[in-house]
Amino acid sequence: MRFRGKLIDIGCIQHFTRVLITIAKLAKMCTLRITPNKLYFILSERVANGGVSIWCELMQGHFFNEYNMEGVNEEANEIFLELPPENLVRAMKTAQSAKSVKIKLTKKHSPCLTFEVEQPSLSSHSRTVVHDIPVHIIPRRLWDEFDEPEMPDFDISIYMPNARVLRNVVDRMKNLSNFVSISANQNGAMRVKVEADQVTVETHFKDLEYPTWSGPSDIGQRSRNRDPAEFVEARIDIRRLAQFLSGQQVNPSKIICNIVDTRVVHFFLLHDDVSLQYFMPAISL
Repeated sequence: MRFRGKLIDIGCIQHFTRVLITIAKLAKMCTLRITPNKLYFILSERVANGGVSIWCELMQGHFFNEYNMEGVNEEANEIFLELPPENLVRAMKTAQSAKSVKIKLTKKHSPCLTFEVEQPSLSSHSRTVVHDIPVHIIPRRLWDEFDEPEMPDFDISIYMPNARVLRNVVDRMKNLSNFVSISANQNGAMRVKVEADQVTVETHFKDLEYPTWSGPSDIGQRSRNRDPAEFVEARIDIRRLAQFLSGQQVNPSKIICNIVDTRVVHFFLLHDDVSLQYFMPAISL
C-alpha cells in the first residue's frame, strides 16, 4: 500500500485544515478511507449506545496538486486507516503559511501518516517541519463495517435556519436540559424545544425552504405523502447538537435537516468540494 499527496495552494491548505477541525470537534477517533478520487472521514458508533455516525467526503482533486495511491490490490484499490483526527489538526496548524504540505503513508516503528510541512524561509534553504502520526491499518476483512450509511426514508426534509443563530439558541438551552426536541413541517416551520421540571422553552423558525430530492423513488416518500402542516419530531442529545453546530469550520452553503419521526435526525452539509453527513439517533422519553 502506498499513499502520497501534496498540497501547494495556501487556500487549499487552509480549507483542508478547517475540514479536519470540524471532524476533530465531532470525533476522538475516526477512519480515514483513501481512494483514487476521494478521501473519506468516517465515524460509526454503536447506535444501541446512543452513538452517532459521520460520513465526510472530500474530492481529492479540489485539494491536492499531487496525489498518488495504491491500495491492497487492483480489485481493492483503497486504504483504510484508524486515527485521532486531532493529531491531523495539530500537524496542519503548523502549515497555515506553508509553501507546501506533503502527506505520505510511511513505515517507521509502526505505520504512520507523515506530514512534511515546508515553511517559507528568508534564506535559500527551505525549512521543513515533520510530523509522524501513528495510524492503525484496518484489514480488508473489516471494510464492510465502513460502508456509506443509507439515506434515511425521512418524514420531513428542510433547510436549517442560520447556523450561528441556531447555535446561540442551543447554547442557551443546553443549561436547562440534556435533550432537545427538533420538529418541522412542510410549511417551512421548525421548532426547537427543551423541557425541564420548572420550565419549557421553545424557539420557532418560519419561512424555511426545503430541498427537492432526486434519486430512488422511495427517498422522501413519506415526506411527500404527509400533511404539510403536520410536525415531525425527534428528541436528541443537546450537547451533541451543540458540538455539531459549534464545530462547523467549512462554511457550508446549505445545511439540510432530515427527520425520521421519533427515530433519527440526519444533518447534511453541502459545500462545493466537501459534503458531510451527521446522523443522530433519537432518544426515547
